[in-house]
Amino acid sequence: MSTDSTPEAPAVTPAGLGLPDQPLTAGPQDPPAAHVRAKVDAQLRALLRYEPGTRSGADPEDLHQMRVAVRRMRSVLKLSGELLGPDAERVRVELGWLGGALGEVRDHDVLIEHLHEVVRDFEEQDQPAAAELIAVFTGQRGRSKGKLTRALNSKRYRQLRLDTAALATGSAAGQEAARAEDTAKEKGAALVGTLRKPYRRFRKAVRALPADPPDDELHELRIHCKRLRYAAELARPAAGKKGTKRIKTLVGATKELQTVLGEHQDAVVAAERVRALVDEHEGGVAFVAGRIVERELARRAEARQAWRGIVKDIDSAARALL
Repeated sequence: MSTDSTPEAPAVTPAGLGLPDQPLTAGPQDPPAAHVRAKVDAQLRALLRYEPGTRSGADPEDLHQMRVAVRRMRSVLKLSGELLGPDAERVRVELGWLGGALGEVRDHDVLIEHLHEVVRDFEEQDQPAAAELIAVFTGQRGRSKGKLTRALNSKRYRQLRLDTAALATGSAAGQEAARAEDTAKEKGAALVGTLRKPYRRFRKAVRALPADPPDDELHELRIHCKRLRYAAELARPAAGKKGTKRIKTLVGATKELQTVLGEHQDAVVAAERVRALVDEHEGGVAFVAGRIVERELARRAEARQAWRGIVKDIDSAARALL
């Protein structure tokens, strides 16, 4: 689909997309598809809640939370989308398009906020150069925000909201057949069992890492960790009392690893992007850029000291559950 920009639309409510008045819920006795629909419903409501703030740009946290909602929906559809019928994969791909537009702006927000913190204690004579450096990224952020606004004003985005709502409500094409197959499956245990696949992939990624992993491979490990966490969060309502506690432990460990590897990736990206400005600027800006890069490399090294211990915690939690 092409992005067709139109004037900004008013805020859309869940009811406007055909969602029920109250969020969907699912418990241990419900079939897996009910849990998937409930998760999509919850995250679509979150997307709608944070969309106005994302458009206005008043608080970067709104954009962050909208992006998180998109990522969670993509993850659950990748893991169990077949339970919602053949349209689920197409919706997942379209959510990837939206996530890309949101992510481009969010990455700039993270970088700019961090750079402000880094240069805050620089000497007064270096502050003008620091401001000039940050202004480069602020300009880039503005251009990315323009692209995002056009995406949010497009017919493509409006259709994506409707298609996602259809998955949540069970009105998407092919869901009747998917539900019939789903009712024949074991209930809560079947959904908890879906954790095995993302956990195996996570373990495979860990085993493949050398003693001093390349930055991009640690970033890939973070993606596997995130998928495992989202799968665990999907399965939690379907688990029994004992299983719920174990899933909570697993979610906590994966969240901790995500944080550490996220710090690592942010440091890598910041160092690369700031270093790229050195060749384009002279004098004070180049000097400030060098100081920033030095700090980012130290932050990267610190994160590299911590991640392996957290992997052991994830292994313990996953093995107790699976």
